[in-house]
Amino acid sequence: MKKEQEYIPTSKVERASKFLKTGAKVGANYLKHYSKKIVNPDLSRDDLDKQNAEDIFNAMTELKGSALKAAQILSMDQNALPKQFLEKFSAAQYNAPPLSFPLVVKTFKEQMGKSPSDVYDKFSKEALHAASMGQVHQAELNGKKLAVKVQYPGVGDSIKSDLNMVRPLALTIMRMNAKEAEQYINEVEERLMEEADYVNELEQAELISKACAPLPFLSFPKYYRELSTTRILTMDWIDGMHLNEFLKTNPSQEVRNQIGQQLWDFYDFQIHNIRMVHADPHPGNFLVLPDNTLAILDFGCVKRLPDDFYAEFKLLLDPTLVNDDKRITDLMYRLAFLFEKDSKEDKEFFYALFKKSMELFGRPVHAGKFDFSDPSYFKELYAHGESVAKQKFKMASKMARGPKDGMYIGRVYYGLFNLLHNMGATITTKSKFVAE
Repeated sequence: MKKEQEYIPTSKVERASKFLKTGAKVGANYLKHYSKKIVNPDLSRDDLDKQNAEDIFNAMTELKGSALKAAQILSMDQNALPKQFLEKFSAAQYNAPPLSFPLVVKTFKEQMGKSPSDVYDKFSKEALHAASMGQVHQAELNGKKLAVKVQYPGVGDSIKSDLNMVRPLALTIMRMNAKEAEQYINEVEERLMEEADYVNELEQAELISKACAPLPFLSFPKYYRELSTTRILTMDWIDGMHLNEFLKTNPSQEVRNQIGQQLWDFYDFQIHNIRMVHADPHPGNFLVLPDNTLAILDFGCVKRLPDDFYAEFKLLLDPTLVNDDKRITDLMYRLAFLFEKDSKEDKEFFYALFKKSMELFGRPVHAGKFDFSDPSYFKELYAHGESVAKQKFKMASKMARGPKDGMYIGRVYYGLFNLLHNMGATITTKSKFVAE
């Protein structure tokens, strides 16, 4: 049994204090590291990264909410952090320390005016899964097994203040000035606010599950409005294995390919047919059922694609674009990757970056059939990301680049590619379920 958390800081003062204390710990870790390095110049950063990862992760798990969500998102980007951070932060995806039962009861009384035992026939005191913004308990009512997601106290109310506190760090990492970054930070805030509203999640889940009816290999839980509020969400319990757990059973290559194809078709269908997409593709949100089909969970984070953005995005998938410099340049201006006031050096840099990124991203799409187990592709993908980060830090320009609507679509594809890579799946990337 995981150690339960008895208290979550919810006030702005408490959460700010925790951020400051964590920053002080990280600073002290750096001082210790460089003091040792004076004596031993060959000392690696591994111990420093490990200690920083431990301190930052512990603080985020205590704060939960948008703070822990940041760890979850970063753990999906293998270019963003040292391996010590990735190993630690990946636990945030669906294995965070759970909240103690008295706090769960408190949330129920605030939301429903009743204890869980007054709402359901049975309710597990221990959480079966705990993530960044809420945890899941198993319940029963009238003989039906249910999953009940309970949001952590203060999550919805602290999003704006948490983002304000992490903003300086985010601006440094993204190398942007505050004004230029505002649209991106607003986009993150908007998605997190939606994710904190469980009624909104219920409605998004029902909308996407209905729209995905043509995909026969997908299952979705039924949601119960009468047993749900903005902070409590009740749905059918689905017996299955999370993707990571399933892979530990060493499934055959045929089964890996089958499940990988289902994932690809699900995302391709959403993006191109319904223009809205489940934007949180980590292993904890997918269950493999006994018949090797998929159940889809957690529709808190859904990205809608505006028509004008989708029209430009679709151009990126045109295999002839990569050889047409004029069309690439025109598209870069329209998508705000290039600006007239850019220096000649910046234009050359960002053009080369965009073209290489477009080619790498499009390679699986254009292949028709692609082996995501290929280590050379992902080695090239990660090396490109590391190179971009190092070069961009040296650039004079701090202007924000790209449309805000591209943020979560990038996250979707990066997450999907990594899921397929971890599965070692070979799939057909021309989905038969996507309208021409």
